[in-house]
Amino acid sequence: MVSISGVRGIVGESLTPEVIVQYAAAFGEYCKRQHPDATEIILGRDGRITGKIIANIVASTLLSTGVRVRALGVCATPTVALAVEKGGASGGISVTASHNPMQWNGMKFISSTGLFLDAEENKELWTIARERAVQYAPWDSIGVHVADDSWISKHVDAVLSSGFIDVSLVQRRKLKVVIDCVNAAGGVFVPSLLRSLGCEVVELHCDVSGIFAHTPEPLPENLSELAARVKKEKADIGIAVDPDVDRLVLITEKGEPLGEEYTVALAVQFVLQRASQKGSTLDNSVVINLSTTRAVEDIAKRFGAKTYRTPVGEINVARKMKELGAIVGGEGSGGVILPAVHTGRDAIVGIALILQMLAEFKGSLSELKATLPQYSIAKGKIDIRNGSMERVIERMKLNPMGRVSTVDGIRIDFDDHWIHLRKSNTEPIVRIIAEAATMAKAEEIVATVKQELLS
Repeated sequence: MVSISGVRGIVGESLTPEVIVQYAAAFGEYCKRQHPDATEIILGRDGRITGKIIANIVASTLLSTGVRVRALGVCATPTVALAVEKGGASGGISVTASHNPMQWNGMKFISSTGLFLDAEENKELWTIARERAVQYAPWDSIGVHVADDSWISKHVDAVLSSGFIDVSLVQRRKLKVVIDCVNAAGGVFVPSLLRSLGCEVVELHCDVSGIFAHTPEPLPENLSELAARVKKEKADIGIAVDPDVDRLVLITEKGEPLGEEYTVALAVQFVLQRASQKGSTLDNSVVINLSTTRAVEDIAKRFGAKTYRTPVGEINVARKMKELGAIVGGEGSGGVILPAVHTGRDAIVGIALILQMLAEFKGSLSELKATLPQYSIAKGKIDIRNGSMERVIERMKLNPMGRVSTVDGIRIDFDDHWIHLRKSNTEPIVRIIAEAATMAKAEEIVATVKQELLS
């Protein structure tokens, strides 16, 4: 699978050494063209069983193109992005398949800005890969490999010194936390971060063996063990991160999922509240994607801030945030973006903000959620092998009752709900997302739209 999210596949089947070399070499060439004088690429991996061998192939390939490789070892994708942005590198590769199952792996490509490659940048990279237009270095000009394990601590320091975290205040709250790192990159530093914030930590799947204890996507159906452990331990909060630690999902003290949409909503409320207290200007302050909860817009209005929506995809949100100078944003999949640290989804940022918020609130996580606007999101999908996204859009545009946006599939906003339909990047399906005041209403909307389109 080759998309705006990079390259990923099943190791030994679609993701073979030949494929890894093809795209790693292309990225080395791409970076050399962008930064011909001194080309350095940051390399990290998410801890999967196959990560080490793939990172070795990637590193050797990059060196053969004549670029310098700074290898961070097992770390979060946001750590790689931070190292690129703050370290002045030419680009970065995170060896990860994000939330895909254990047999998958891949590469995420990061530009010199610390953002993922956008559509035009990807187009150039794919052209180099397709045409195999790579200039390899002679024997006396190959690149230099440098191991650098300092960026994990630099990442944590950047979060704690962002101006939003009062470490001593969080330490005094003495929160009890159960953390599930699915035996991947989060286990390297999330438990130690929590302990540095004065938390009593119960570790669940934090050994970085790369053997996922459950399906790694941090959805409620995959976190039943974490939820049960939170109740058993009488913990204040349960925390789950995906393998490359860019998504954050929370479990309340009742052992109930907070809802990944509310990770971003909480972060937005906290950041806007803090900025308001400091008298900051909040014009153009929040950016989210088209499928993120309306609660964020409601929260922004409370603080006189404006919300902008983009097509789904981290790069789309991040670029808009840079363009507007936004103070906070993210995606409803549990991805918090705080430009004060770096402009990318980052579970470490989210963890610190939510713990700070809990410390100041002094109540429970479920009580904190109750202070937010309450909505429910339901999701569905339809097969379009015998149809097209264009036909779906034209059919949905016949509904004159709502406000229509077609920048990413089609989204229709009504006074009390919205519906978003978009083509999957990875499957021949259209995803259907609806939000309403209750789950029953949201599910009814999804079912009605699905039936209407199928008929």
